[in-house]
Amino acid sequence: MAYNLLKGKKGIIFGALNEQSIAWKVAQRCHEEGAEIVLTNSPLALRMGELNKLAEECNAPVIPADVTSNEDVTNLFTKSIEHFGGGVDFVLHSIGMSVNVRKGIHYTENNYDFTHKGLDISALSFHRVLQTAMKLDAINEWGSVVALTYIAAQRVFPDYNDMADNKAYLESIARNFGYQYGVKKHVRINTVSQSPTRTTAGSGVKGFDGFVNYAEKMSPLGNADANQCADYCVSLFSDLTKMVTMQNLFHDGGFSFTGVTAAVIEQMEK
Repeated sequence: MAYNLLKGKKGIIFGALNEQSIAWKVAQRCHEEGAEIVLTNSPLALRMGELNKLAEECNAPVIPADVTSNEDVTNLFTKSIEHFGGGVDFVLHSIGMSVNVRKGIHYTENNYDFTHKGLDISALSFHRVLQTAMKLDAINEWGSVVALTYIAAQRVFPDYNDMADNKAYLESIARNFGYQYGVKKHVRINTVSQSPTRTTAGSGVKGFDGFVNYAEKMSPLGNADANQCADYCVSLFSDLTKMVTMQNLFHDGGFSFTGVTAAVIEQMEK
């Protein structure tokens, strides 16, 4: 059901790869709620993914951008402003990658060249996006920026590896840039800490099925799926949350504040 929560708003969605992507679901919901959007991903991801299908569904242009490149991010915002005839009202950052995870390298043995690359893509890119947007005055007053994160930024999940460090840095950028952009133009910046979700990126983490099953048993409401995350992001892009900023918002069915559940105890006693 649509409520026209984003009618007249314009936004940029980073990171949609295929129908499993949370960003894909967010783009669909934003379109349903009346927004106009621009879709973007890296040139490599565009070759591997199915973004043109989503672009057709949402009547949205696709502008490639390598988020580790200042020039690409500048070009993305410049062309988006030209396309919309003005600034944007919301941005979704749904980007994360760890070479160490992909190559199965243990956290204590991380290859630092790989670590630097993953940090640049997963976290520094958020700062780069915000810095570029501020320089170009690309986000309208009372705009909203959301980045997707995971509770491994606060708690240890051994096989999440250096992505946990990346997410911790991502959340710190949201707080610090949230202050700066809030003072400058009332732009709000938040992170959404989502339940483990079966995306292409998430499924690459060792033991991911165990993550999902454990979280399901530990969450009073169960795991939040990608469609529900998209609903939550829409609410954060809307004018209904204009005073929410610099927050890490848990969207995880209660997992983050549950010590133990009867289901987990029962499982451990078997």
